[in-house]
Amino acid sequence: MANPTPFPIEPTATPNVSSGSSSSSIDESSVKDSISIHRQVVSDLVDENGEQFSWSKLIFRRGPFNPPPVLDAIATKRSKDYENIHRFDPAARWTYREEKVNFNLGTTIFRLSFLCAELPSQLISKRVGPDRWIPTQICLWSIVALSQFWLKGRSSFLLSRALLGFIPDLILYMSYFYTKTELPIRLAFFWMSMNLCSILASFLAYGTLHLDGVAGQAGWRWLFLIEGSLTLLIGVATFCNMPPSPTQTKAWFRPKGWFTEREEVIMVNRVLRDDPSKGDMHNREGLTLKRLWTAVCDYDLWPVYILGLMFGIPSAPPSTYLTILLRNSGFNTFQTNLLTIPSQAMGILTMFIITVVSESVGERTLIAMMEDLWILPFLVTLYALPSSPNPWAFFAVITGLLSYPYVGWCSRNSGAVASRTVNASLYNMFVQASSIISAQIYVASDSPRYERGNRILIIICCVNLVVLYSGTKAYYVWRNRQRAKIWDAMTPQEQAHYLSTTKDVGNRRLDFRFAH
Repeated sequence: MANPTPFPIEPTATPNVSSGSSSSSIDESSVKDSISIHRQVVSDLVDENGEQFSWSKLIFRRGPFNPPPVLDAIATKRSKDYENIHRFDPAARWTYREEKVNFNLGTTIFRLSFLCAELPSQLISKRVGPDRWIPTQICLWSIVALSQFWLKGRSSFLLSRALLGFIPDLILYMSYFYTKTELPIRLAFFWMSMNLCSILASFLAYGTLHLDGVAGQAGWRWLFLIEGSLTLLIGVATFCNMPPSPTQTKAWFRPKGWFTEREEVIMVNRVLRDDPSKGDMHNREGLTLKRLWTAVCDYDLWPVYILGLMFGIPSAPPSTYLTILLRNSGFNTFQTNLLTIPSQAMGILTMFIITVVSESVGERTLIAMMEDLWILPFLVTLYALPSSPNPWAFFAVITGLLSYPYVGWCSRNSGAVASRTVNASLYNMFVQASSIISAQIYVASDSPRYERGNRILIIICCVNLVVLYSGTKAYYVWRNRQRAKIWDAMTPQEQAHYLSTTKDVGNRRLDFRFAH
């Protein structure tokens, strides 16, 4: 989902009068000075004419773009006929520099709470069933999201960031229905749908932000209320559209179910023949501490965890700061919301292509490297741009950068259901830790071009390509050869005896081979 531009918190205005005096006794010259200061500090932030956006004007305009806002200018938008202008105190508003500090803090809190909630959420999902837990999370999340309509200050903003740090546990749920070769493309469809939702959200934001002033409320407040309400409706509907398993699709409101008995037999048998470990646990069976600890100690997945920590860092700051970067280039708020769409659309295409290629060639590491290989030249170009680049040139570079392909393989290398539940959570926790790190790379002292931050991203990207990806592939090639040497030395009878008596599960089995 596109990251909305940070919004101002509305503090209570402080009267510019001496103690004991009434509003009628306000010094007239002080009022004029306050109005003059107010107009001066926001003159670069507000279009006086309030011109409506149109693509033709945007593309064919001859005049210069609006200059980027000054970092220490007041981060607010004035009302042209604000009745309390005589009470306005510019010092009561935070600056763009302070706003970005709060923005980074809010992002860090969101990711940290996300990280802390990941494993408990997966464990709850395994115990009560994802068909119950996922809709519950969606509803709870939407309530927090729409409640941001009533944000009053910094504390409530940070609290909302913390409460939004939860994620549905769809990987485990989808594994009930698909084989290991079918799951990657389905997960790709899931992530592509998130990009599609971001595109729709950008259009929704463009229209909703025009509600600024309706019922005396800011446009961003209406955006939270409308989007949160829509998500709540989807969450309620999800309770009726997520059956517990392929053989439990019948309900009082769906008496015929989704599949015939014959189709259920086919689904269950093809899934279990592809991965017998999926029959080891009930879909509402919780994990024991022993199984949890075994999954945590699965050192064969540690290389993937390290990749999860590092691979997303080069793209995260430009993605998080996309709307701010576009605003700094001279685009206004409404243009910025629409200009986030091309990268999301391109991301859908590249993700689909890279997933199909990955499954076709049976290669994971080299395909996964494509994200950093794609990003690196755009990062170098972004770093080399002049201090005041052409807005459209900057837009082309940042859009190309954020159109990167993405593919993962943690679920494939987990093996057993119990391991997949915990390992997917641990992997996501490393990804969220990556987001916390990346939130500290673009800092206010480096704005608006973030040259130091981009230099750091280039270095990390090179380390990923040269060290981490090649090291991960070398490790899994070595592990597969090591197991193949033992397995191939066994006679067919010994192999059959091992398969029927072994207590090894998932990727600990001698006949398991890691995808790389």
